[in-house]
Amino acid sequence: MTSAGRFAPSPSGELHVGNLRTAILAWLFARSTGRPFLMRVEDLDRARAGAEAEQLRDLAAIGVDWDGDIVRQTGRGPLYAAAIDRLSASGMTYECFCTRREIQEAPSAPHAPQGAYPGTCRNLTEAEREQKRAARPAALRLRSNVREATVQDVLHGSYTGVVDDFVLRRNDGVTAYNLAVVVDDAEQGVGQVVRGDDLLPSTPRQAYLASLLNMPAPEYAHVPLVVNATGARLAKRDGAVTLADLARAGVGVDEVRDALLASLGLPAGPLYGVLAHFDPLTLPREPWVWPGPGPRGA
Repeated sequence: MTSAGRFAPSPSGELHVGNLRTAILAWLFARSTGRPFLMRVEDLDRARAGAEAEQLRDLAAIGVDWDGDIVRQTGRGPLYAAAIDRLSASGMTYECFCTRREIQEAPSAPHAPQGAYPGTCRNLTEAEREQKRAARPAALRLRSNVREATVQDVLHGSYTGVVDDFVLRRNDGVTAYNLAVVVDDAEQGVGQVVRGDDLLPSTPRQAYLASLLNMPAPEYAHVPLVVNATGARLAKRDGAVTLADLARAGVGVDEVRDALLASLGLPAGPLYGVLAHFDPLTLPREPWVWPGPGPRGA
């Protein structure tokens, strides 16, 4: 079976044009290589009522289709628990009782990469853990044996990043993103991950975790984001940035889609007609500044 591509939105609100642009790219990468294209809803955290339906509606409106049933992370708890159990049985996890503030204020461990967890709870005795359990619930961290890892990215080439003792399960019992995404991609047969390049720094952690679980790491392509006029990541506060907002401004779906395609150096849609023109190596490598609604934007 050919490995799949995927798009995996979090249902926290409507998708903006930056999300839609990434979805189009993920679809083009997958369809141009003959891969199935899967849709996964990453709803472990920050889900808003009705957001999933809105997102799926907007994706379909711009021409993004997918294969098979939609998968939701909230229905996959046993898979995550089994992965954590495997790591724990190998001595690769430990309880962590640190608050975010304590982590921010803690001195870095000697020779630890910048931004790495300093290992405050790594070597607690059982008596110390028992005492801390009485004060607050524990998160579960990976006991990493490396400080960094290198991944290959279609657009960024070789990328080396920090691998610290990152969280696998939060202290409220919710599975952390870095574990869930690794398990999901492997279980679903995802061999190609296309997503925003803001997620590139976390990718070495995920690739290392996949190796510990004997799961294959996918091919990565981290694509540039859409930003506002100040260079900040695009957000709802930037005005008419969702299909609904743009429709109220008199901008149709096809016009939005074609503006997104033009920003990638591609001809106007529909998307299936664009596949013959798609070449990942010619994609822009810099963020795209959203010009707002209008004939030169959407």
